[in-house]
Amino acid sequence: MPKQSAGILLYKFDKDDLKVLLVHPGGPMHVNRDIGVWSVPKGEYADGEDALSAAKREFEEETGQSIASKQFMSLGSVKQKSGKIVIAWAAEGELDINNIVSNTCTIQWPPRSKRMIEIPEVDRAEWFDIETAKEKINPAQIAFIDRLTEQLDV
Repeated sequence: MPKQSAGILLYKFDKDDLKVLLVHPGGPMHVNRDIGVWSVPKGEYADGEDALSAAKREFEEETGQSIASKQFMSLGSVKQKSGKIVIAWAAEGELDINNIVSNTCTIQWPPRSKRMIEIPEVDRAEWFDIETAKEKINPAQIAFIDRLTEQLDV
C-alpha cells in the first residue's frame, strides 16, 4: 500500500486577495530548491487513524502553531509522483510565519556516508497569492489550490 499523508491548506483574505500558506522542506537537499518543492503542511498517518486529526497534528508539528479554525473543507486527495497519497482540508486562519518551529528528523547526509544529521522537517513558511503558490507547490498539490478556489468561488 502506498504511503499516505494528511494536511491542511490554510488560507486567508488579504484585502480581496486570497493567500495560501505553504511550507518549505528543511535539510541540505532542499536548501537551494524553490519551484515545485513547497507543500501543504502535512505528514504521514497510520491505517485506521482519523485523517483530519492527523492533519491537525501534522500542521502543528510542522509549524509549531495549532489551527484555531473549527471548520474544515475537504479538498480530496492527490497522488504525488513518488506514489504517496495526500489528503487535504482547507481552513481559514492566520499564522505568524516568523514563529515557525518545526519538529526534526534524522537523515543520512551526504547520502551513503553513514553520517547522520538532524534537520527540521520545515525550514520556513510563507503566504502566497494563488498564482505564485501554483508555481512553488509540489505539482500534484496544485489540485488542492484549484479545489479551494473553486469551493470559495474566487
